[in-house]
Amino acid sequence: MTASAFPHAVLFDHDGTLVDTEPLWESGKQRIVAAHGGEWTEQDTRDTLGRPLAATVQRLSELGVPGSPEEVFREFHAVLEDVLSENPPTFIPGIRPLLDELAAASIPAAIVTNATSEVARYTAGLAPDNLFRVVVGDEEVAQGVRPKPDPDAYLQAAHRLGVDPRQCVVVEDSPSGAAAGVAADIVTVVVPGVQDVPPGPGIVHVPSHSAVTLELLRSLAPRG
Repeated sequence: MTASAFPHAVLFDHDGTLVDTEPLWESGKQRIVAAHGGEWTEQDTRDTLGRPLAATVQRLSELGVPGSPEEVFREFHAVLEDVLSENPPTFIPGIRPLLDELAAASIPAAIVTNATSEVARYTAGLAPDNLFRVVVGDEEVAQGVRPKPDPDAYLQAAHRLGVDPRQCVVVEDSPSGAAAGVAADIVTVVVPGVQDVPPGPGIVHVPSHSAVTLELLRSLAPRG
């Protein structure tokens, strides 16, 4: 990668952008709430989708999962591990070719998620070697990084990669994630997701995950 090449790095959301783990998360939430005599509904999903993991933990508590937030999280994490072991996530169709292109061009990448760092690291391990050099997730939030829609997580990812955020591209699928990318002053490519992302300055909508290619990323003008 030359000093003038754009982008200097690509910062990916996780759920719905790289892998389709939303059904697995849904299964885990339904399973843990049912174990305590409650029901996780579609409205609960809509209310917590794209929000920090703490919002899910709070909703689980409200639905009858006992214990402190830390205890609820640990129980949910154990259930989620079981669900993931039963249904290991794979890349969404169209994403793997982009990752191969980035690796061949020596363009580093990061995963930035409001969900668990552990699951994001698993996904990073499925990619070409040394592509995903940074993961920012719930562990980093616990250490003070502000979650999306705040821009802090994306700014932290760029900083840890050693690149100017304005020379990066964010790839997202949710309104809160896209808002974080734009607020970080990073051009943000939006793939189709569960929630519609409204158009706006700094946002580039694409019709499918496979439409995100290195050629497309290189054609984008950095913000700022």
